[in-house]
Amino acid sequence: MSSKRDYYELLGVQKSASKEEIKKAFHKLAHKFHPDKKEGDADKFKEVSEAYSVLSDDKRRSEYDSYGKVFGGGSSAGPGAGGFGGFNMDDFTSAFNGSASGFDVGDIFSDLFSGGATRTRRGRDVSIDLEISFRDSVFGTKRTVLLAKTSLCDTCQGSGAAKDTEMLTCTHCNGTGKIHETTNSFFGAVTMVQSCRHCRGAGKIPKEKCRTCRGEGVYKKQDEIEIAIPAGIDGGEMIRLSGMGEAVSGGAAGDLYVKVHIAPDARFKKDGPNILTELSVKLSDALLGVSYKIETLDGPENIDIPAGVTHGEMLQLKGKGVPTARGKRGDLYVKIKINLPQKLSRSARALVEKLREEGI
Repeated sequence: MSSKRDYYELLGVQKSASKEEIKKAFHKLAHKFHPDKKEGDADKFKEVSEAYSVLSDDKRRSEYDSYGKVFGGGSSAGPGAGGFGGFNMDDFTSAFNGSASGFDVGDIFSDLFSGGATRTRRGRDVSIDLEISFRDSVFGTKRTVLLAKTSLCDTCQGSGAAKDTEMLTCTHCNGTGKIHETTNSFFGAVTMVQSCRHCRGAGKIPKEKCRTCRGEGVYKKQDEIEIAIPAGIDGGEMIRLSGMGEAVSGGAAGDLYVKVHIAPDARFKKDGPNILTELSVKLSDALLGVSYKIETLDGPENIDIPAGVTHGEMLQLKGKGVPTARGKRGDLYVKIKINLPQKLSRSARALVEKLREEGI
């Protein structure tokens, strides 16, 4: 462990932290850095485990707070020490008995002591951006994209073998497909089981390799991928296509994540299941009422403007909005904008003057 790291700093807690806060902090970091997890870090895992073994014990914590190290077990466990002085596995595991809900120390260490469990290889996830029209975001659509990514070889279907070639027993794993590797941890020597890199866990290797992928089982190529855009999707939402990411020989393909962007529309905006638009009407039509033809996403529709409609008033066309999961649709709301003339003719002015006299 680094000679300058502070135990409290390692766990990300204040010196005044309670036992429960220390326990929760360790719980989170132990899961994060567990060496058998995809993003694990064995060194950091050892560091936070050492810090917890000291700060979870009242006596050791008191010694550490006073002297910067603890005494016991024959060695120092302070920031300047390299071992785990005073570390007791019984104390370590008992700290979780009846502790944070849903937490089991086995969650962290089960993979280390599983006695043969192997981790499945997985290809990388791929993320792309896709822009669609406003109309397509309302009704949904299907789009096809051309994506360059690592995919399974079409010739050998991922086996890496030439057609009808003989399959030989892998000499590196003796046909088991697994390799036992021993690493040192604060528990001592720990044996972990991993897939054989040479045969990719199959236990067999081809006598003659596939010429298309040169025996790799995968190669980079352009794939056409069809993406189904659901109705009512909002800008910024992600669509996940399981197994459509990059392939890896002897393992599972990653996923494809599509971030959807919606091109703005000059006429329409979404408001949940409803659609908003605006309609400009003449002053005389607003006063007397009239029927207007407006554009909707379903085509032209007639809307009745009631006499005396006010500026900013909202009129409703039912069932012309966004389709919902229940098979229904929201509504189209039309905001009225009354156009006032910039100039009046003499006759028009005379009429307006007469309206003023009548108190209108």
